[in-house]
Amino acid sequence: MIAWAILFAFACYGAGLLCNLWRIVRGPTNADRILALDTMVINVIALLVLYGIENETVIYYEASMLIAMVGFVSTVAYCRFILRGDIIE
Repeated sequence: MIAWAILFAFACYGAGLLCNLWRIVRGPTNADRILALDTMVINVIALLVLYGIENETVIYYEASMLIAMVGFVSTVAYCRFILRGDIIE
């Protein structure tokens, strides 16, 4: 039963990634693209956690934490670049 639930969750998050990719390509503004990129990072984190559950290993949890930290910093840096034109003042 858990195998079917994990497979369903993989499919849902994969569809979410495709929708986010569509928003990045067709986003009318830069803010839409930033939001889609941030949501893509969250979906990738969820996929890594699901993969760790499926393989019963903890290395993927650590990788998801690293991606979460890098994703947060990159989102903030990209927003600052769009708003101010530079990242470091």
